[in-house]
Amino acid sequence: MPHSRPSLRLYFHPLASYCQKVLVALYEKGVEFEPVFVDLADPTSGEALRKLWRIGKFPVLRDEARGVTVPESSIIVEYLDRHHPGQRQLIPGDGELAWQARLKDRFYDLHLHEHMQKIVGDRIRPEGKRDPFGVEQAKAKLATAYDMIDGEMGAKPWAMGEDFGIADCAAAPALFYARLVLPFGDRQHLAAYLERLSQRPSFARVTREAEPYLAMFPKG
Repeated sequence: MPHSRPSLRLYFHPLASYCQKVLVALYEKGVEFEPVFVDLADPTSGEALRKLWRIGKFPVLRDEARGVTVPESSIIVEYLDRHHPGQRQLIPGDGELAWQARLKDRFYDLHLHEHMQKIVGDRIRPEGKRDPFGVEQAKAKLATAYDMIDGEMGAKPWAMGEDFGIADCAAAPALFYARLVLPFGDRQHLAAYLERLSQRPSFARVTREAEPYLAMFPKG
């Protein structure tokens, strides 16, 4: 009997940090999905993504069984929790803990991830079009986020305590790339947190899969 095609398709690139966030969630859950590699430099590949999500940004999850297209990494993780929970829930069922988990997820996306991407994006701008003042602002905001994380991660293994969750899915790629644009310095709890994330089987798999593309990461 032929193997049936998975209901879920993930449109992604293995080097992209927000895609890695969703991959960590999928691997934590053990949910079967079909990976669809997207090369935005290839018009055909990019057009397939834009047919699903006209904004044209990945990751995008397509659930064929339900006829649903889901963009945006945090929303994808929440959708998976609701409709494809697999082996692990990543957002607590308790409402009080759930909003705290979502807050931490937004913290890593907005106050770490975005500033890291500002610095990386500036590196690939043409000469004369760069924004050194904006980069310095982003580095200062990253340093503030580093201090906040370092201050709270000495007493717990994961962002919400004992249970790995959505905020850790966000933190893993954000910190992996952030340290390449702004070293952690002597923030030992922050460094130890990234080490724990790096040893987590889900994120270790993500980094192995991204390794062939790491040469594309713009050096400073």
